[in-house]
Amino acid sequence: MLIFLGVSALVIAIPGQDTALTIRNTLLGSRATGIATAAGVGAGQATWTLATALGVGALLATSEPAFAALRLAGAAYLVWLGLRTLWSAVRGTSVTGPSSRAARRPVGAFRQGLLSNLGNPKMLAFFTSLLPQFSSTSAGLLAHGLVFCALTIAWLSGYAIVVARVRRLFARSRVRRAVDAVTGTVLVGFGLRLATERS
Repeated sequence: MLIFLGVSALVIAIPGQDTALTIRNTLLGSRATGIATAAGVGAGQATWTLATALGVGALLATSEPAFAALRLAGAAYLVWLGLRTLWSAVRGTSVTGPSSRAARRPVGAFRQGLLSNLGNPKMLAFFTSLLPQFSSTSAGLLAHGLVFCALTIAWLSGYAIVVARVRRLFARSRVRRAVDAVTGTVLVGFGLRLATERS
């Protein structure tokens, strides 16, 4: 279990698309929307955990058409969120439209975190390759996966709390536009990388 916790901590600490989305939603909304995003990410991971424990994950991971469709859908979603954030940086205004309104409400932020994680087939590949290294039973796979989900939620919630505390620093127009530009670019970059990766 200690080895699993160490590996999990290393993987979770590496910033990725879920981190970028949590920061974005915290800046657009509040600490609550950042934490809701983290919970959505954890719910997505819990879904992958359940799929792995039931053996469905391995079937999906080996189906090239299903894996490619999931990858492209996830990439399109990230690019769309990133482009909207970049557009707000160019215009110098807050992001408008359904995605930004969702990011300002915990329920919408949760949904964005969930969709972001479910649209990332690398999470499926990760869970189907990592969890069986530590357990061979469905109950064991489920337990290890849920521990990973809890660690992820705690880590991303930490990001949300820190970003919310310094949020006032980003209230200035120039700073906000710069942050929007960086966050948007990162989300688009993750989306394009996901779209062009070979399975």
